[in-house]
Amino acid sequence: MLTTIKRFILWDYPRGGWQYDLMVVGILAFIFVTPKDLFKDQPIASSIVMLPTDGEDHRFWIGRSMLDSIPENERMQKVSDMLHKKMERKQALFELTPIVEDNTIRGYIAHTRSEK
Repeated sequence: MLTTIKRFILWDYPRGGWQYDLMVVGILAFIFVTPKDLFKDQPIASSIVMLPTDGEDHRFWIGRSMLDSIPENERMQKVSDMLHKKMERKQALFELTPIVEDNTIRGYIAHTRSEK
């Protein structure tokens, strides 16, 4: 039994053998059958991303981590300052919407208009 475990850990079976094929099938089954929620590993935006829009208004995705330490009453001003630095032009921020999933804030959508 110890030898079998050692050979499995060291991947010591010849390619094309039934043991090798069984290990490959096991790995593929783990990849494709495991629910994605099991590891709670979802991508999180760590910066500001401009979202596609039509017209004069612009939308930006703001990662949650960028505003976690900012008090709620100061977030609009902080986002406005961040957008001004990123876009190198003044953005009139008129709405900041938190995106909530499973009772957790995942990020924010900032709605702006370019100031002339």
